[in-house]
Amino acid sequence: MKKWLLPLLIMGIVSCRHDPSVTDKEIITVSIAPFKYFVTEIAGDDFEVNVMVQPGANPHIYEPYPEQISRLQRSKAYISNGYLGFEKAWLGRFYEINPTMLKLNLGDKIEPIISGDHHDGDHAEGADPHYWVSPRCAAEMASSVNDLLCTLNPGNREKYETNLGLLLQKISVVDSLAESSFSAAEGKQFMIYHPNLAYLARDYNLTEVAVEFEGKEPPPSRMKELIDLAREKNIRTIFVQKEYDLRNARAIAGEIGASITVIDPLSEEWFATTTGIITELHKSITEN
Repeated sequence: MKKWLLPLLIMGIVSCRHDPSVTDKEIITVSIAPFKYFVTEIAGDDFEVNVMVQPGANPHIYEPYPEQISRLQRSKAYISNGYLGFEKAWLGRFYEINPTMLKLNLGDKIEPIISGDHHDGDHAEGADPHYWVSPRCAAEMASSVNDLLCTLNPGNREKYETNLGLLLQKISVVDSLAESSFSAAEGKQFMIYHPNLAYLARDYNLTEVAVEFEGKEPPPSRMKELIDLAREKNIRTIFVQKEYDLRNARAIAGEIGASITVIDPLSEEWFATTTGIITELHKSITEN
């Protein structure tokens, strides 16, 4: 047994003895909170969903809690992103802890955005992992989750297929909102600290400008470029993910008289969050 595996197993066993949330429900583990939304929308309360990176946590410095390891050991399936840096560090270990659980990589059916800008610990192999923020990617994700659920619980296939249809209708509403919001804004630029709206930009013909430089805080030369660009394009809003430091965004905002909008793409309330992001993004690009 690998040296790192034994402490995790012990941690999970001890946690299981004291975990007050232990239920008789079968468990599905997911990497991030937005994935829970797709499971519960389709499966209802048929499964307990164990979220590894909790809302508000930073995926860059993630380490599992004992309770999460306990639930991981008892999970029937694991739903991964495929491109998140923490998965590169942890996913192989998770699979060794529970080698019998089914595995679903939601990134398998998504055409990845591979860019030289994605070098930080959040991006494995240079691919942007934030595809769930795009409604068009979300529709693919929903179908993949439904297939997994039908495999896990074939007796409830009819229920899951019905709920999938309802979920796809919701996603279609968000897609239509994005289409109508951005149809007249092709090529419009928006500025964001950490580049997590690239798939939304790609699918609806916008241009994302990241403040981060190769996954790190921008050097003074990059800051000057961003300030000049913002002035040239009359960018009046800088988007910042909830988990990130606001200092550099505030420095640019102060120079150009822009406002800062905090977004929360790691929220498990996918519909409300994505609708809100699209609405705020539309508002920002109509200002420039």
